[in-house]
Amino acid sequence: MPGLLRGIARTAVVAGTATGVSNRVSRRQSQRWAEQEAPADTAPPSEAPSSAPAEAGGEGRIEKLKDLAALKEQGVLTDEEFASEKARVLGE
Repeated sequence: MPGLLRGIARTAVVAGTATGVSNRVSRRQSQRWAEQEAPADTAPPSEAPSSAPAEAGGEGRIEKLKDLAALKEQGVLTDEEFASEKARVLGE
């Protein structure tokens, strides 16, 4: 039973991280499109901070960091986004 719970928890963490990153990418793209369509004197909207809490367990952090590294390798995250998410996961 503990193995099953660990698997469920890991899946939830991965899904939550993927959803957060996907939402952030969507917001960034829509902001870029809005900036292209908006007049030059209009200020762009600010990005809302992520509301996903950092997990306290060391194993969960490692999994999150692995997921972030995979997303960076796939080109989903920029170096700056990867660094900020890594700092958030590590609580820095």
